[in-house]
Amino acid sequence: MNGLSQKRYLELPLPTEDDPRSDQQRILDSLAAAGVEERVHIPVHILRQLYPLLDNAKWKITVSLAWNGENWEMVEIEEGDTTAQHYGLVVDLGSTTVVARLLDCNSGEILKEVSCFNKQIQWGTDILSRIFYCKDNKEKLEEVRRATVESICECMDKLGVQAENCLSMVVAGNTTMIHFLLGMDAFCVFYTPHAVHADCPGFLAAHDLDIPLKGYVYCYPSKSNYLGGDIISGMIDTELYKQDEISVFFDIGTNGELVIGNKEFLLCGAGAAGPALEGGVVRTGMRADVGAVDEVKIRDGNIYMHVIGNHEEDSGSHEKDSESHEKDSGSHEKNSGNHEENSSGEEPRGICGSGIIDLIAELFLEGWIDIRGKLSPEKSPLIQERDNQLCVEYAPGLYFYQKDIDEFIRTKSAAHTMVEIMLRESGLELSQADRFYVAGAFGKHVSKESAITIGMYPDMDRDHIINAGNSSLEGAQKLLLNRSLLTDIDQILEEMVYIQFAEVEDFLELMVAAQALPHTDYKRYPTVMEKLKERQKDIKL
Repeated sequence: MNGLSQKRYLELPLPTEDDPRSDQQRILDSLAAAGVEERVHIPVHILRQLYPLLDNAKWKITVSLAWNGENWEMVEIEEGDTTAQHYGLVVDLGSTTVVARLLDCNSGEILKEVSCFNKQIQWGTDILSRIFYCKDNKEKLEEVRRATVESICECMDKLGVQAENCLSMVVAGNTTMIHFLLGMDAFCVFYTPHAVHADCPGFLAAHDLDIPLKGYVYCYPSKSNYLGGDIISGMIDTELYKQDEISVFFDIGTNGELVIGNKEFLLCGAGAAGPALEGGVVRTGMRADVGAVDEVKIRDGNIYMHVIGNHEEDSGSHEKDSESHEKDSGSHEKNSGNHEENSSGEEPRGICGSGIIDLIAELFLEGWIDIRGKLSPEKSPLIQERDNQLCVEYAPGLYFYQKDIDEFIRTKSAAHTMVEIMLRESGLELSQADRFYVAGAFGKHVSKESAITIGMYPDMDRDHIINAGNSSLEGAQKLLLNRSLLTDIDQILEEMVYIQFAEVEDFLELMVAAQALPHTDYKRYPTVMEKLKERQKDIKL
């Protein structure tokens, strides 16, 4: 492994009259003889340990080295051979959820993965609320910083005792999250002209961040205010920048970050997609947690759903496969009032992003909503009026309102428009893209078929749409285990050309065109039209 840390077992030559080298030099020479070519710095707290440790160890020791961006820093010295205990950490610092992995740096094996809520949530589920909470207030900013660090520390506690024995950590997060981690006011991210305080913090001593780690923390750099280190980490994971084929990389959530290119060019952009994708704004929306409806089908006038349960198989770890995925495990029949138990055994409490996309796709294919997303009450007794607006009862006592549909269509149109603009700016047709990566937890669990049906994804070969999963965490892991990727990160940042969507002249016009299901231009979605004909025999297109 050529990672960001290493452990070396050394059997040092004993001092003699003929060899009066210092203990310090004896260690440095032995490291060089063992193949450590770069400069090694031994800090004073380690120098103070040399005596009597070397004597007690009979000159057989293990030294732990962590890369600090310029050279190796000795962070620990131990008696005997402890090279088998070599650990590292990678962290995806999300605005809602923090995910951490403990790695065996000798083998590259993932020992454990955990997650927790980002403690910043106490100041708002949306990032802007947090930014405004601590704007120009050092005391409140310190509160947010501590909460960010505490979130990472909570994950470390869950990982066990080995976590604090780790030598290095790689953190990937958006620009705002990294600002908060470093205790910097993040209003610059939001405020024009978007000149952020720091975009390449690099390697930082863990103790300076109050993180109980022996070595250094590397923060992935960002490209702009809205295109952060999590996307750069995704580039490292997918290796899009190395390929001959042209790929699209789309990380979609409250914000949408987009990269298109190959080894010849990289075009990137970012913009607001909307909280509806993560269950926000929707009245009965929720995160993909226990009790969330995450899959929906409509057959013969009945709504079938899957609810996330406590067990791993019901918690969102499965990937959905369009029409072949038939979990008709919770029948909701308005006429009879019957509701069969779903397979997880959990009572539905709300609906998450993947469930919303399924629901809207099914409503459209069944003709319960029209091209504008407007509910048609004559189509089903499950469509009714509540609170002076139409809604559909997708589960007993749970309703999806016309306002929810409208909000979601605006969100999907933003996502669609970002892709359209990026393709146009690159001078490419969709057919020229060999891969369409969808990153993040959202992309992992959304049905490709449903996303295409509503016009969020382009209508392309389904095999070319790749659910990249948590590419932010995967890219962090690759870097932790391979220090040479630091050069690749510099290359990516240099080659990326950033586009401001807000400055695109016809952005709003394109948005309006995309506020139809799947699009005002039906010809862009031939497979969706075929499905409509199959489901609605009397439809005229």
